[in-house]
Amino acid sequence: MKQPTIYDVAKEAGVAISTVSKVLNNTGSIGEKTRKKVEETMHKLNYQPSVVASVKKRIQTIGLLIPDIADPFMAEITRTIEDHGRKFGFSLIICSTDNDLEKEMEYVSILKKKYIDGIIIATGLKNTGALNEILNNEIPVALLSREVPSLAVNTVVVNDFLGAFKATTYLIKLGHQRIAMITEDIYFPVTISRLDGYKQALEQAGIPYNENLVAINNTSFNDALDSTEKLLKFSEPPTAIFASTEPLAIGAMQGVRESGLDIPKDISIVGFDNSILAKMCYPPLTTVSQPIYEMGKKVIELLVEEIKNPKQVKQRIVMSPDLIVRGTASEVNN
Repeated sequence: MKQPTIYDVAKEAGVAISTVSKVLNNTGSIGEKTRKKVEETMHKLNYQPSVVASVKKRIQTIGLLIPDIADPFMAEITRTIEDHGRKFGFSLIICSTDNDLEKEMEYVSILKKKYIDGIIIATGLKNTGALNEILNNEIPVALLSREVPSLAVNTVVVNDFLGAFKATTYLIKLGHQRIAMITEDIYFPVTISRLDGYKQALEQAGIPYNENLVAINNTSFNDALDSTEKLLKFSEPPTAIFASTEPLAIGAMQGVRESGLDIPKDISIVGFDNSILAKMCYPPLTTVSQPIYEMGKKVIELLVEEIKNPKQVKQRIVMSPDLIVRGTASEVNN
């Protein structure tokens, strides 16, 4: 006869798998009536906890969903999360989704089946139903650099609107009037906020918004390179480009070079993130700096607190960005 599993106990008792787990490990807040029902069901099914469950207190794990581990910003913030997670006794399972809906759903399904204590979501998560599914399974969640306003979830973000506003305003002060923007999928709230910051800076300076100067749905270095080359073929090309991420900014720089132009003499470029990549490229990239260390530290603190002591009221932490001036932007070349 097949040995009953934790899933069988949960189904028979009519509770979430995480509830059975909490009863087994005597953790979390569970009503006495529910606890008794789960214990009676385990006895009825003659359920024997697995070896994994028996070492739960020694193996504490957090899942991390990110869009791309190769992205320098995500790589740096992942390292910060891992380092601080270890201080609290947690190891990390990293899932790179490429902002792909199918991959997101697949990884969410995998993490639910693993013996994890909580999940940090830093990917696009196009399907909020997946997030609802996690929450319905009573798995603690924290969002990083992503927002779902309709759900009560602990969230850590940078002020994306302000960062884009600062970047665009800086270019305007240098005398640029035709400022292009290269950005990711505008489906995501983060991208929308950065686009809105760009628009607001133009409006405040009395510069008409030109949608032809905004290249959307760029997801890679090569996408940004192609978009830049197209922008520079306009009869009136831009004199400056604001890229919504650092990989896109580096792609834009390459596009400028392949068009036979100079940075910043002919085209100024400003990025967003301030990862190690910004300092390594040439010229060093002028960029909006996200407080990577502080964001990673805070999101792990919020999640660990939620794991140990679940609360109804969630926190939304918004951190301020800074503009780091380096060598890719200069006064417009008339």
